[in-house]
Amino acid sequence: MLYSSEMSGDRKRRRGKHKIFIGMSPGVGKTYRMLQEGKQLKEEGIDVVIGLLETHGREETAEQAIGLEIVPRQQITVSGITLTEMDTDAVVARQPQFALIDELAHTNVPGSQREKRYQDVEYILSKGIDVYSTVNIQHLESLNDIVARITGIVVRERIPDRVLEAADEVVVVDVTPETLEERLTEGKIYAPHKIDQALQHFFQRRNLIALRELALREVADNIEEEAIEQEAIGANSKGEYCNILERVLVCISTNPNSVQLIRRGARIASYMNGRLYVLFVDNPERFLTREESLHIHNCEKLCQEFSGEFLRVTSYDIANAIANVATEYRITQIVVGKSPRSRWKLLLRGSLTQQLVRLLKNIDLHIIASDKKPARCLDS
Repeated sequence: MLYSSEMSGDRKRRRGKHKIFIGMSPGVGKTYRMLQEGKQLKEEGIDVVIGLLETHGREETAEQAIGLEIVPRQQITVSGITLTEMDTDAVVARQPQFALIDELAHTNVPGSQREKRYQDVEYILSKGIDVYSTVNIQHLESLNDIVARITGIVVRERIPDRVLEAADEVVVVDVTPETLEERLTEGKIYAPHKIDQALQHFFQRRNLIALRELALREVADNIEEEAIEQEAIGANSKGEYCNILERVLVCISTNPNSVQLIRRGARIASYMNGRLYVLFVDNPERFLTREESLHIHNCEKLCQEFSGEFLRVTSYDIANAIANVATEYRITQIVVGKSPRSRWKLLLRGSLTQQLVRLLKNIDLHIIASDKKPARCLDS
């Protein structure tokens, strides 16, 4: 395809866009899907090349590559042995609109210009070329310890989390563990002599279920964080927000039962695989006693033990302060204690719960009754 000098100049000024196809394990169809979309782009008249393809002997994958231009690999000789790697400079010199690059976490052979393939991809992106790439969830750096505990296997080839976070689009290529096991036993993933070993180790059903959940949850986190940063999750015509993840806000006070509220909120967040926030609204006209200050400090430490985020704001209006924090942090669940006010005060001023119901929409409110014998915040 021919390009005008103006188009070429525009491409040099911008960074290429990166789309990552991620899956729970080998064999889910990441490369197949990438090639499939690459062929669709070509049919639309877009210039697409394969920068690097690993079929692992899978016939269906190889068939998908037919009709797509493949940039020849470079040859590198190491200790008298000739190996091949992606020719990154050749891909850049070819100047396609799209480059399809397999196995993002791959470690390049010694003597390569860059150590890792994701670094090659970053270089290609810097030249204004869009890239489609593939990776498995177990190659993500922050999940390395979790994957090792799940599978008993330490993954050596990893990519920094920032690569996934910086991607313009992340697509989960998902199949059920049962479907993946069928593909494995049919010889569509590994050679026949490797099937039994794979089923007994990495491809055990419990491993696949856990890895699948990791992949789906990671992408959900990634999508929501990106959307919040770009304000892509905006208010609809009614001023309402849509969240992907549950976010639990526990509202505490100087009441000793705040400890009970934090624990209940932490359980709710855990059940929902959500995030935990704990909020204390400080009245500027009220001076906390030493005991009350210690209580709030201990509650903050308890929040941190549950991997939550402790928030402290100053306001005369508790209900409005809670509502403002709930809006800012996209809260979906709020946990409050039952009001200790007398019946007369409730009739005159209304309860905090009633005020929150009026101020907040589409947020579930959990009202927790106090124990007769309040629990204490323990020093740690």
